[in-house]
Amino acid sequence: MELLLREYLPIIVFLGLAAAIGLILILAAVVLAVRNPDPEKVSAYECGFNAFDDARMKFDVRFYLVSILFIIFDLEVAFLFPWAVAFGGLSEVAFWSMMAFLGVLTIGFAYEWKKGALEWE
Repeated sequence: MELLLREYLPIIVFLGLAAAIGLILILAAVVLAVRNPDPEKVSAYECGFNAFDDARMKFDVRFYLVSILFIIFDLEVAFLFPWAVAFGGLSEVAFWSMMAFLGVLTIGFAYEWKKGALEWE
């Protein structure tokens, strides 16, 4: 029993500490939270419409377009990091494969730019 307790004691301490920190943070948020927020804080700043309006209201399709473009270029960066880390040990095929990948993305970016997808008017 003592061996079992000695092996699981760090886990029990960790779980107890995590629960205590979680409760402290929740209680601190309840005690310190602002009860009457500033109207500027709850105004529309990111999504383009008021935060507490009807959830089924129509809004501009450009929000979707911007999010899709963000995902595309975010994935490009996600592929570039491992490639850059292993760059010294890569073959020429790996180098030119990434150049082809970047070329396709650059052509897509130029197309979107030419079509005005990045303009917000």
